[in-house]
Amino acid sequence: QLQLVESGGGLVQPGGSLRLSCAASGGTLNYYAVGWFRQAPGRARERVSCISSGDESTYYQDSVKGRFTISRDNAKNTVYLQLNSLKPEDTAVYYCAASPNCGYEDYWGQGTQVTVSL
Repeated sequence: QLQLVESGGGLVQPGGSLRLSCAASGGTLNYYAVGWFRQAPGRARERVSCISSGDESTYYQDSVKGRFTISRDNAKNTVYLQLNSLKPEDTAVYYCAASPNCGYEDYWGQGTQVTVSL
């Protein structure tokens, strides 16, 4: 069964950058669409970005367009989310999820905390 592990979160000042990683085991991640989600305290979980399998088309939530970039490294069985120009409102636990297509989430990681603060 596919297992996902996120890493790369941390505390960063506004305007800073982080790179989140979603590493897979038990399966080949490039066969799956992979989405990044986030959940802030008291708020519903929301999809931030997704990269499809095959043509690797990408989706971004409007609030992160131009700041976040999703990518794959198939040799490392890993999907990344580059977070630039971070804002306090980006503070959340970030999760990755894999599925046959973006919009369906079959496998989840445990999450990584991103905190944007002075």
